[in-house]
Amino acid sequence: MARRINRAVACLVTVALLGGCGVFGDDDGRTSLDFFQFKPEAIQTFDKLIADFERLHPDIHVVQNHVPDADTAIRTRLVRDDIPDVLTLNANASFGELARAGVFYDFSGEAVTGTVTPAILDIINALGTGGPGEVNGLPFANNANGVIYNKDLFARYDVRVPTTWPELITAAETFKAAGVTPFYATLKDSWTALPSFNVLAANLPPDDFWERLRAGDTSFAAGYGTVAERFQQLFSYAQQDKLSRGYNDGNQAFAEGKTAMYLQGSWAIPTIRTFKPAFDIGVFPMPMDSAGDTRLVSGVDVAITLGRDPAKKDAAMTFVNYLMQPSVVEAYAAEQSAVPTLKGLEPADDALKDLVPVFAAGQVTGFADHQVPPAIPLPQICQQFLIDGNRAAFLASLDDEWDKFARRRN
Repeated sequence: MARRINRAVACLVTVALLGGCGVFGDDDGRTSLDFFQFKPEAIQTFDKLIADFERLHPDIHVVQNHVPDADTAIRTRLVRDDIPDVLTLNANASFGELARAGVFYDFSGEAVTGTVTPAILDIINALGTGGPGEVNGLPFANNANGVIYNKDLFARYDVRVPTTWPELITAAETFKAAGVTPFYATLKDSWTALPSFNVLAANLPPDDFWERLRAGDTSFAAGYGTVAERFQQLFSYAQQDKLSRGYNDGNQAFAEGKTAMYLQGSWAIPTIRTFKPAFDIGVFPMPMDSAGDTRLVSGVDVAITLGRDPAKKDAAMTFVNYLMQPSVVEAYAAEQSAVPTLKGLEPADDALKDLVPVFAAGQVTGFADHQVPPAIPLPQICQQFLIDGNRAAFLASLDDEWDKFARRRN
């Protein structure tokens, strides 16, 4: 890391970017923790948790520090050797890169690590770690990236939840023949192409695809042909105006019963419910060729971590252990329609209940786009493909962008 500079000067220079200073003293006799929290929708939730924690631990004061662009802010603080005492981050490609660089604490020896559902722990570890056997983040909340569906429409048209790809296409054809939109798509917002891309890209290529790609032993053109084919097929069953509809339109349209299925993740469910749908919502894993080949794509929406060598380790771990209590994890998951990450816990949201055996069986895998560096414009590449349908250009764009990134890195 860069040499430490005067912290007071750094605070003045970067206050607009960082939303606060990294200097947290203990002047009132309490240990003060700088808590870096990245989710704007969870600020009030964490305020309540902090108040409860401080009631139980009056010798520790937690200051929640939220900033609009967490990835930029945390990298800026790392450059200044000013890592927060406790952090929440999305476990994505940036998290994995920082973990591999040895930035984060190793939780492998902490008792709390053993309370996490093994399949969920595997997801975050697959992003990268600081060394063999390390665990550099604790999953606090998980999501489910599958197919959201209208249970009433499935019952009305006698459609069973599909467990294979052919069954999914048959279901789409059944709804189409009945005049019901099979899938609602929202390609006005490019990122909304990613949920379905992630499911296909996480399940169809060989499991060692990313390892081989980084080694230069394969390419998207060689490994993503079936991904492109099925990606295009899915969106052929979407509504005609899919290019002019955005994420908010899709949430409302699904809630109003205008489509049988919605290609989104569990994070959309709270917003869908604000439109008061008059039917039961469910989620199923997007099926592959057989039920045995199907894995639910799930990501660690919120990971808790510390710096590599925390200056206030005892206080920081006391707060971490509080957050990772079953009652806290379960309450947060219920509020956010998330999947609780600890052994023995089940989602409170009825829409996610059918996924419990999937997690229990370990039939889950991580997001494909969490392996893709942010510098690669994956959402725009996917959006363009679903507009023009040019598979060769789609795969060539992925390879070109990956090669450019690899050259810059080397």
